[in-house]
Amino acid sequence: LSAGVCCCCAALRPRYKRLVDNIFPEDPKDGLVKADMEKLTFYAVSAPEKLDRIGAYLAERLSRDVVRHRYGYVLIAMEALDQLLMACHSQSIKPFVESFLHMVAKLLESGEPKLQVLGTNSFVKFANIEEDTPSYHRRYDFFVSRFSAMCHSCDPDPEIQTEIRIAGIRGIQGVVRKTVNDELRATIWEPQHMDKIVPSLLFNMQKIEDIDSRTGPPSSPTGGEKEENPALLAENCFRELLGRATYGNMNNAVRPVFAHLDYHRLWDPNEFAVSCFKIIMYSIQAQYSHHVIQEILGHLDVRKRDSPRVRAGIIQVLLEAVAIAAKGSIGPTVLEVFNTLLKHLRISVDFELGDRRSSAGSATFSTSSKESDERIVQNAIIQTIGFFGSNLPDYQRSEIMMFIMGKVPVLGTSQSLDSSHLGDMGTRRIQIMLLRSLLMVTSGYKATTINNALPPPFLDPLLSPALMEDSELRQLVLEILHNLIDRHDNRAKLRGIRIIPDVSDLKIKRDKISRQDVSFMKKHGQQLYRHIYLGCKEEDNVQKNFELLFTSLALTTIELANEEVVIDLIRLAIALQDIAIINEDNLPMFNRCGVMALVAAYLNFLSQMIAVPAFCQHVSKVIETRSLEASYFLPETIFKDKCNLPKSLEKHEKDLFFLTNKIAESLGGSGYSVERLSIPYVPQVTDEDRLSRRKSIVDTVSLQVDILPGNNTEDKIDNTEEITFEALKKAIDNNGLEEQEKEKRRLVIEKFQKAPFEEIAAQCETKANLLHDRLAQILELTIRPPPSPSGTMTITAGHAHYHSVPVYEMKFPDLCVY
Repeated sequence: LSAGVCCCCAALRPRYKRLVDNIFPEDPKDGLVKADMEKLTFYAVSAPEKLDRIGAYLAERLSRDVVRHRYGYVLIAMEALDQLLMACHSQSIKPFVESFLHMVAKLLESGEPKLQVLGTNSFVKFANIEEDTPSYHRRYDFFVSRFSAMCHSCDPDPEIQTEIRIAGIRGIQGVVRKTVNDELRATIWEPQHMDKIVPSLLFNMQKIEDIDSRTGPPSSPTGGEKEENPALLAENCFRELLGRATYGNMNNAVRPVFAHLDYHRLWDPNEFAVSCFKIIMYSIQAQYSHHVIQEILGHLDVRKRDSPRVRAGIIQVLLEAVAIAAKGSIGPTVLEVFNTLLKHLRISVDFELGDRRSSAGSATFSTSSKESDERIVQNAIIQTIGFFGSNLPDYQRSEIMMFIMGKVPVLGTSQSLDSSHLGDMGTRRIQIMLLRSLLMVTSGYKATTINNALPPPFLDPLLSPALMEDSELRQLVLEILHNLIDRHDNRAKLRGIRIIPDVSDLKIKRDKISRQDVSFMKKHGQQLYRHIYLGCKEEDNVQKNFELLFTSLALTTIELANEEVVIDLIRLAIALQDIAIINEDNLPMFNRCGVMALVAAYLNFLSQMIAVPAFCQHVSKVIETRSLEASYFLPETIFKDKCNLPKSLEKHEKDLFFLTNKIAESLGGSGYSVERLSIPYVPQVTDEDRLSRRKSIVDTVSLQVDILPGNNTEDKIDNTEEITFEALKKAIDNNGLEEQEKEKRRLVIEKFQKAPFEEIAAQCETKANLLHDRLAQILELTIRPPPSPSGTMTITAGHAHYHSVPVYEMKFPDLCVY
């Protein structure tokens, strides 16, 4: 009777339940009954309205089997679900999907690793199915959380741990593929999801042993390698996630990377951080790269108080990102990058000086270590600025050059980098750092005309006396000039100061001087000459300074010299020779001999460049005489480690010096206009000379320089004259006075006829400046503001003092008294 009742009840059950029951064998080891599975599939396809009931019943059986640990039947149920899911593509599949996801969630919640892997595999198959219409009500919050937790599995068995982590990564990849394609359903990009997905992937990527092998564009590993290596699988998933990111959700995908690197302290050392951002920059769309750079800059601002090594790690990451994104950068991003980096450069210098002041008198190891760490930060910033600038197009690079030059603390300019509170040492450090940055930016810059490379707003502060206070500053300025003047890559051939036997062996490249270059030298040539002239007079010059000065003169000759500029350069060389011989600045003997060697090396180069035989003969004769009698006047000798310096320089040894009259004779025969050679070179005076702390050259301009014997005439008349009765009689005679006045007027007229306009303007400007200063002193003494009852402020020793005047002691004008 009981058997008959069961058969009767079984016959009364719905058909879909009977079909579902038939696919389960008596022994789960036999697997799915394929014939009955085909019947169930045909029934589901023929009656799609029954799909939801089939799914619900399968879910009910699966839940019961999971609780009873009947894992064989669980595997059969999931296989049946997968087949139904792949076979049915109708509108009625959505309720069935809900039952399917509910069963997958049941498997993921179980503590059995096999069931978790089984649920993940089913979800991945589902994720690869393209639905006809999206389901906006469906959410995957649970799956994101569960798959992220599986990525951090810490199972004691390494194999099981790896298997679960791989399943978690594949699950996240499935969620990403299922959701990111639909723009209207962007829940996966919300911060609460990205904060789980991205750290889970990064956690597994840290296991990569060979980071550098996969930091480039995406590779194509084999399928087996993907499945077995969690690190590689996580990296590919990370690349896929970033590749699908759009403008609106890029920041949400990048910010969790910073949180992960901060939490795990991966900025120092920063190999993993660098590899992560290389992957990011290569994976995202090129037009969104500036978003990543802005995020890195923002994080650098947030961590500006951290240790120097952490900041250096972030800056190095920025360098790697900039190296990839520099070509596609846009204007505002470029300026923001440089502005932020320059700000952090000032902060680093401030930290370094603060540590030094706090440890004054007690040089501890920790303090010196902090200073060296700050130097690492500064070098990283400079390297980043230089690399970014050198990869920009020329039109943007010229703007960046102006931008950086505007930040250099120079007297009389407005800087947005406030270095007033840093003192002299801090200002010098800022100047050196910014000039080093500028040197890297200008490297490889090829301007069509020199006016584009050296516009006045850039050239004036670059050649400022404020940047001549230190030997290193002068070296950096000259190297920047070399980068901008050398348009044919001749600098490497001129490296080192030496007597070049045959200049033609250097195979120097040059073009005909353009009109723009000629115009530039007429306007700004005096600035270049003046900078070289004053640079030779510095006492702290070393060999490198003389080498760079020689290169500056040589490059000016190659790139910018016509006949008029050649004459000016010869006058400059003779004036430098006079500096060493007359020695009004009390230079050390090494500097005087170094200047003489510089003049010899340059005139040897210049004579061969213009190829005037008589000029070459005179220069060669002087160099030959020096090699025999005064080898310390040649660069090959004076710049040796051990060189015997002379005790004094004899002014009357004409054979050792380059003579103006000899040069004039040799050039005059070749068609050069040599009238200006007889006029001594006088450097141009600027307003900054009077404001600068350095020794002014105003006094130098007004001095009458004694020319060497033979420079103008062969026989020099002795200035000392014996006082006799005849001499006194001549002095009283009016006719003699008239002749002297006529001679003075004739010399003045001749000077204004033959001297270049720049020289006349320089001397007139000097007199005007001296008159202006004297007038200002007189007005300051005579015109004072009227006394005020509220008092006047005077500053003494850095402190302000107020002096009030009683009303009864004040003197009022008559019209104001009644």
